[in-house]
Amino acid sequence: MKVLGIYGSPRKKGNSDTLLDRALEGARSAGAEIMSVYARDLDMGGCRECGECESNGECVVDDDMQKVYPLLRDADLIILSTPVFFYAAPAQVKALIDRTQAMWSKRLLEKPRDKWKNHDSGKGYLIAVGATKGKNLFEGVELTAKYFYDAMDMSYEGGLFYRRVEGKDAINERPEALMEAFEFGKKIIKEN
Repeated sequence: MKVLGIYGSPRKKGNSDTLLDRALEGARSAGAEIMSVYARDLDMGGCRECGECESNGECVVDDDMQKVYPLLRDADLIILSTPVFFYAAPAQVKALIDRTQAMWSKRLLEKPRDKWKNHDSGKGYLIAVGATKGKNLFEGVELTAKYFYDAMDMSYEGGLFYRRVEGKDAINERPEALMEAFEFGKKIIKEN
């Protein structure tokens, strides 16, 4: 089983990175093959909405996203981990998400309309952290994740959400969260 971890934080070794590290360790301990992408390290831009992908399902923009597409296609499971900025994902990971428009176009070209509600390419999960305790803190990023996975013909299966996590390394003060992330990684492999 191939698991792709997408590190969505612009901050290296931030709280969402630490949680994803633990989840991927758990998945590896359960026998998964692990792949990783760091959105902050990609030299790429957002979707240009040029429409070129609508003809063949391929993005014509030649940048680092071309290295990411094969990883997205090969993964059985994807875990996106991100901090919440203004109730949404940060720009770096949102650009990656937007660029899966090409995969959505390919899906529309290749999959019969009556099968669109079937997600045949795998499962997606989300780990999100936010500084506030707001009731709706994760709604925006979770909705974005759901449709990110849908674009790739994957089902969104939920994930882990942590409020009141602010400041670098703050998650390390919550060892129960680190253990939960490790167990989460193991669990998703055993369930799939």
